[in-house]
Amino acid sequence: ETAAAAARYDARAGGLRIVKFVPASGAATRMFRELFEFVDEGKRGRGIDTLLENIRRFAFWPELERVLPPDADDCAVVRAVVRDDGLGYGSKPKGLVTFHAYPEGARKAVEEHLAEGAQYAASDGTVRIHFTVSPEHRGGFEALLSQRVPCFEARYGVRYDISFSVQKPSTDTVAVNPDLTPFRTGEGRLLFRPAGHGALIENLNGIDADLVFVKNIDNVTTDARRGDTILWKKALAGLLLELQAEAFEWLRALDAGRADPASAAEFVEKRLCVKLPARSDEALLRSILDRPIRVCGMVRNEGEPGGGPFWVAGQDGTESLQIVESSQIAPADRELMRSAAYFNPVDLVCGVRDFRGRKFDLRRYVDPSAGFITAKSSGGRELLAQELPGLWNGAMARWNTLFVEVPVSTFSPVKTVLDLLRPQHR
Repeated sequence: ETAAAAARYDARAGGLRIVKFVPASGAATRMFRELFEFVDEGKRGRGIDTLLENIRRFAFWPELERVLPPDADDCAVVRAVVRDDGLGYGSKPKGLVTFHAYPEGARKAVEEHLAEGAQYAASDGTVRIHFTVSPEHRGGFEALLSQRVPCFEARYGVRYDISFSVQKPSTDTVAVNPDLTPFRTGEGRLLFRPAGHGALIENLNGIDADLVFVKNIDNVTTDARRGDTILWKKALAGLLLELQAEAFEWLRALDAGRADPASAAEFVEKRLCVKLPARSDEALLRSILDRPIRVCGMVRNEGEPGGGPFWVAGQDGTESLQIVESSQIAPADRELMRSAAYFNPVDLVCGVRDFRGRKFDLRRYVDPSAGFITAKSSGGRELLAQELPGLWNGAMARWNTLFVEVPVSTFSPVKTVLDLLRPQHR
C-alpha cells in the first residue's frame, strides 16, 4: 500500500502546484539553554561535559575553531558558541545553525530542506518552499539561500522558488498580569505578544497551492538517512490524493442528486474517520465532505515532549481525529497523553482546494475555543499570554484528518544542541 500510494503521488505531482511550508521563525534559545546557564550562572552539568568532550564532532566545529583564541578555556568555548562575538547561535534561529557535516562542506538546517524538497516536493522541475521567519532574521535567510540555492539547483537539476512571510502583527495578543489586569510596560504601554504558531494559519492561508507539505525546521536528517522520509512523504500525499478524489466525487454526486446518503455516511465514517451522530442529515454530510483535508504521519511514542493523536468530541455531535497538545488536556487526564502509543512529529500533507478547484479560506476551519494561556515574563515580571489555537491543533480542528503510522526514522528533531550527536545527524 505504501508503494502504491507513493506511485500515485509521483504520477500526479507534475500537474499539481506543490509547496513545502516550513515554520522557521523560532529562535534557537531553548536549543542552547544549558550553555547559557553555564556562561551566565556558572552551572555545569553533564550536558556541558558531553558538549566539550565531543566539540570536534559537531558540524559547526570548523566555524567555531576560527573564532576561538588559541588558549580558549571551557567557558570561552561555550561562550563562543552562543554569544554574538562568536558564532552567535544563542540569538539565531535554528534554520541558520550548522547541523550536518559533508565532505563538500557543512549544511545548515535550512539547506537540508532544500535537499528534501528537491526529492519529494518538485513539480515540473520547480521546488516551491515557503519559510515563515522573524523579521529580524529574514536577511540572514535570504543571504544564505542566495549563496547556496544555485549549488542545490545544479545538484538536483531543479529550480527553486523560495518565498518568505512573517507572523502578522495583527495576530498578536495583549498580555495581562496574573490578576488579569492589562500588563503595561515601564513606559505605561500595553504589551502585545506574538500569539504562538497558531497565528501561522494566516500565513498558510496565503499560500497558492494544491498540496502543501508542513514540516518543522529542525526535523531533518542527512542525505544517507533520508530514504524513508522521501518514501513516506510521497505515500502520505498519495493517500491524501486518493481520499480527496473520493470526497470530491461524493460532493458531485450529492449536487446531482444521485448519491445514496447511507453510502456517503459510510465513506465519511470509515474512510474520513469522522464518527457521525445517531441522526445525521445530508447537510451535515456535505459540510464534512467539503473541508480541507490533511494526512498526518505519527510515530511511536518514545518519550519526546509534544502532542499526539486523539479522538475529540465536537459540538455538532461528531467525533473526529485531532492532534492535541498536553496544554489542552485537563491535569486529571494527563495520564492519557503519557500512556499514549503515538506521538505527533509534525509531518503533515494538506489538501487546501475544494472540489471546484477553489482555495479554501482556512480561517473558517479554526476552533477558536482551542486557544490556551501560558505563563511568561517580561522585564523580570510575570505575565499571562494568550496563544491562538496551534497551527496543527485547534487551527486545523475542522479539517478532515487521517493518521498514518510512519517509521521513527522519519523523525529527527533537534531540541538541544546535544541532539546533533545522535546517529540521525552524523
